[in-house]
Amino acid sequence: MPRELVHQELGLLVDVFGAMVGPLRREARPIWQRAAQVYGRHAAARGLAAGEVVEELQYFRELLIRNLAPAIAALRPRQGMGLLLRLNRLLDKGVAMAVVGYTDAIVATLLPSDGEDSPSRIDDPDSVRAEIDQVREELSHLTSAEIG
Repeated sequence: MPRELVHQELGLLVDVFGAMVGPLRREARPIWQRAAQVYGRHAAARGLAAGEVVEELQYFRELLIRNLAPAIAALRPRQGMGLLLRLNRLLDKGVAMAVVGYTDAIVATLLPSDGEDSPSRIDDPDSVRAEIDQVREELSHLTSAEIG
């Protein structure tokens, strides 16, 4: 899997997560779940173990909290704690969906494919790019609807 594709995917997770903490969080929730599930599928293609998928998202959690800590600390304690709990809940849901995507990808490799309605190949960079672009398009459509 090309490195730039992994960077694009991480950028997508950051962008979707940003939408999840804004006013469109309810509308963005399915996009967050789909982005995390796609991430898990692609992690399987990168040859990661299930624990490594979880570990990568835990690093994502750590980076978010470290970078958001000054802004959270500036809030009133009750608001800051509420925001921190919401962030962790969203990340936990993302971890769960990534594991679902990972498991689906692994199971799909074990089952014989009949050629009809088979899912896109997870080890094909073009299929991965198409899935990332599709999720990004959904996010773009959502955020442009907010602005417009």
